[in-house]
Amino acid sequence: MEYLKNIKSPEDVKKLDTSQLNDLSAEIRETLIDTVSRTGGHMSSNLGVVELTVAIHKMFDCPKDTIIFDVGHQAYTHKLLTGRYEKFSLLRCADGISGFPNPSESECDPFYSGHSGTSVSAAIGVAAANSILGNNGYVVAVVGDGSMTNGLIYEALNNANVSGKRLIVILNDNKMSISQNVGSLARYLAVIRSKSKYLRTKTRVEKVLNHIPLVGKSISKCVYRMKTSLKQRLYKSNLFEDMGFAYMGPIDGHNIELLCDALETAKLVTKPVLLHVNTVKGKGYDFAEKSPTMFHGISKFDIDTGEPLPSSATFSKEFGDAMCSFASNDRKICAITAAMSVGTGLQNFEKNYPKRFFDVGIAEEHAVVFAQGLSKQGLRPVFAVYSTFLQRCFDQLIHDGALQKRSLVIAADRAGFVGEDGETHQGIFDVAMMNGIPDITVYSPSTYEELNKFLYKSIYESKNVSVVRYPRGSEGQIPEDFKPSFASYDVYGDKDSDIALVTYGRIFSNACIARDMLGKDGIKIKIIKLNRIKPVDINAVNEALSCEKVFFFEEGIRSSGVGEKFASLLLENGYKGEYDLTAVNDCFVPQASVEKQLETYGLDCDGMYRKILGVEKIG
Repeated sequence: MEYLKNIKSPEDVKKLDTSQLNDLSAEIRETLIDTVSRTGGHMSSNLGVVELTVAIHKMFDCPKDTIIFDVGHQAYTHKLLTGRYEKFSLLRCADGISGFPNPSESECDPFYSGHSGTSVSAAIGVAAANSILGNNGYVVAVVGDGSMTNGLIYEALNNANVSGKRLIVILNDNKMSISQNVGSLARYLAVIRSKSKYLRTKTRVEKVLNHIPLVGKSISKCVYRMKTSLKQRLYKSNLFEDMGFAYMGPIDGHNIELLCDALETAKLVTKPVLLHVNTVKGKGYDFAEKSPTMFHGISKFDIDTGEPLPSSATFSKEFGDAMCSFASNDRKICAITAAMSVGTGLQNFEKNYPKRFFDVGIAEEHAVVFAQGLSKQGLRPVFAVYSTFLQRCFDQLIHDGALQKRSLVIAADRAGFVGEDGETHQGIFDVAMMNGIPDITVYSPSTYEELNKFLYKSIYESKNVSVVRYPRGSEGQIPEDFKPSFASYDVYGDKDSDIALVTYGRIFSNACIARDMLGKDGIKIKIIKLNRIKPVDINAVNEALSCEKVFFFEEGIRSSGVGEKFASLLLENGYKGEYDLTAVNDCFVPQASVEKQLETYGLDCDGMYRKILGVEKIG
C-alpha cells in the first residue's frame, strides 16, 4: 500500500498526479476486496466508484466542500481517503468503521445516510444555506442510478433553483440508461462538453455575440436554438435541464483524468450541475462484475472463488420458498419488492412467476399503493420489505392501507436487530409505528413453520392489512416439548407459576434457555409467547393476571411497543403485581453482531436469567 497508507486526509490525494492516482485506485480496490471478504458488506457499489471518489477528493476541499453519498453504502473509498484507513479492517464491526457515512466518525461525513434518495434534498439545503451565509464551499451529491427510482429524488431535483449555484449532483450510472445517447458522435460531444476549455470558449463567444450591435443577440439566440435541438436529438436528456440543472455527460467514470476535467468544468458553471458518469458495478473483481447483485451486500466470502462462506437457512429463504409454494397453487398470488428481490428471498419467485413478480425500484411508498390496486382487482399481493424501509410507508399504511379495508400482506424482513448494518438499518421501530394504526394485524413468528402458517393466515384469512415480521438470519433453538398452536399466543413451561415471562419473535428461543437456567435454581416460570402482537389477545393478558411478577422482553423500542401495550391491558384488567419491561429505551442501536446487541440490551438468555433472578439491573 505505497500510496494508501500515506493518505491521512483528502489533502494528501491532491499531491498525487494522474498516474499515481491510478495506482492509488488499484490499492483501494485491493483493500476493499480483502476487507469485505472478512467482514461482509457492500462490495459491487464500492468497487464501481473508486476512481470517481478519488477524482472528487482531488478536485474538492472536504470538509469545506460538502460531499454527500446516496446511498451511503458506496462511501467506502471516501472513508479510506478521509483518515480512516487504519481502522478500516474493523469495517462494520463493534467499535469499528460504519458501513455507511457517520458524522460521529468524521467531519467529512455530513449526514447519516443509509436510506436511498435523501442526498439531493440535503445537498440543496446545504447549498441554499451557504448562499444565505455567504459561504463559498461547493456541495456535491453522489447519487446511484438506483436512487433515481425514489420519488424523493425528483422532489429535490424540482427544487434545485433554490440552492444557489455551487451545487453538483453526480449521477453514478452503473446499470440503467437514463440518458439515451446515439453513437460515437454523442459520446465524443459529451467528452468535449465536459472540458473546462469548452465552457470558457463558449462563454467568451456568447459575450462577443451579445455585444454585436443590432444583430448580435439574434445570432446568439439562433445558435442556442440549433445547439439545443442537436443536443435533444443526440442525448434526449432534457429532463434535468428542465429542472434547472446544467447537464454534463455521460462520461467514463473510471477515467480519472476525464473525471477531473469534468469536475473542474462543473465548478465553473453558474447554476446547479448534473454530471452523468457511467461506471461498472463490481469493477476490478471478476466475480463481482459478473454477479453485481450477489455482491451488492454480501456476507464473508472466499476471495479466490467468490463464493460466500457456508451459512444456514434463513427466514428470508424460507419466506421465498413459501411464496413459491403458495404461487404454484394459486394464480392470484403476487410478490412485490422494492429493489430487494435477492435480499428478501424472492429470486426464485421472480424466475418462476415473472408475470406476478413486481420490482418497483426503491419506491416503498409506491409499492404499498400499487399493491392495493392489485388487491382491488381480486389478486393477493404480498409486499416483501426490510423493516427499516417499511418506516418510509407510514402514511401509505394508514391512508392507502388500513383505511381502505382491503386485503394486503406485508412481509417485514430484518425485524429486530440487524447487526453490522448499524443505526440506520435496525428493524426496531416498525412495531411501535404500526401499534397506532387501526385495523392492522401483526404476526411475529419464532420459527420457519410459524412463518409459513402466519403467512398463509394473512393471505387467505385477513380482510385488511396483515404484517408478518421476522428477523434476519436463522431460527433459534426451540425445545422439543414445545408444541406450537399457531394461535394468537402460546403458553410454555409451568402454567401454575406466579412468574410470567412474556415475549415474542426470535427471542422466544432465549426465553426457553433462560427458563431452563432458572429451573436449575428452583425457580419455575411460565412463558407467554405472543404470536399475534397486534392486536394482543386479551386471553394472553388473562394468563398473566394471576402472576405476582410479569417480565416482558421485547426486541424493539420501548415507547409504544408491545410491552407497553401489554402493561396497559394488565392495568385495565386490575393487575396488582409487579411488572418489568426490558426493551430498547430511547436510543439508536450501533453496529455489532446480533448476539452482541441482544446481550447489550439484556435480551439474551443470560440477561433474562439475571433480570428474573434479580442479580442485576439491566438497561
